[in-house]
Amino acid sequence: MQISFYYTGEFGRKVIGNVVNSSTFCTSCGELCDHCREKKRSYADRIVDIYEFPADLPQFIEEPEEYLPENMGKCDLLIAMDLHPDILSVLPKMAEMSGAKAVIAPIEVPKLAPAGLVQQIKESLEAEGIDCEFPKPFCSLVKTGKTLIDEFVDMGFGRPLLAIEVDKERNIFTHAKVLRDAPCGSTWYVAKKLSWSDIETYKETVSGAHHAYPCTASMDKDPQLKDTILHEAGYIIRKSVEEAAHIKNKKEEVPSEDEK
Repeated sequence: MQISFYYTGEFGRKVIGNVVNSSTFCTSCGELCDHCREKKRSYADRIVDIYEFPADLPQFIEEPEEYLPENMGKCDLLIAMDLHPDILSVLPKMAEMSGAKAVIAPIEVPKLAPAGLVQQIKESLEAEGIDCEFPKPFCSLVKTGKTLIDEFVDMGFGRPLLAIEVDKERNIFTHAKVLRDAPCGSTWYVAKKLSWSDIETYKETVSGAHHAYPCTASMDKDPQLKDTILHEAGYIIRKSVEEAAHIKNKKEEVPSEDEK
């Protein structure tokens, strides 16, 4: 599968860095780095095109197609992140130009992707036979039966999935292994912080690691979620930890993967 990335800003750079898994990508642990990601595969060979749109675009763009790159690499899957709303509106054109058969356009900032615009784009893409997903946030992405999008999830990116070992006598986590990572790469950092930490304080441990990584999702309240997207991402990783460690939490903020 060939993948193209079109994005604006830090979040896009993090996702690409995580997919490539370069030696300098993760610096979260500083001098305490134990090179836990060295065995993680790089998918640099799958990337055919990367294009970063400038962050200082006009507030309103009358002819957004004029801002698209002249030559777009041919790909199977196009991933678009944090695009200006007017640029996002021509996502179907971008898919046509690149020959993409599937599109993932995660929503991390509510004002960049109004619900009405997203629905319009979704209908346009599907009318052309192009599979699409608009996960909010990106780390909520799960398999949906859409071949290329499911293949991206199988590569190890989407809703976090972990394997956690516990020492019940000492009431601590002894090991946390990442089976599927949040696309931004934060799950590895959370797993690192969980190892040898107290089970009783897992919420604080997960929340602290998630914020310190840091999560770059917006703190603006999303009209559909009735909460911030950053908080939603926090609920997702906490739920993933609870599922892996078989911790029962009375308040179920997000459904488990089996329930979706």
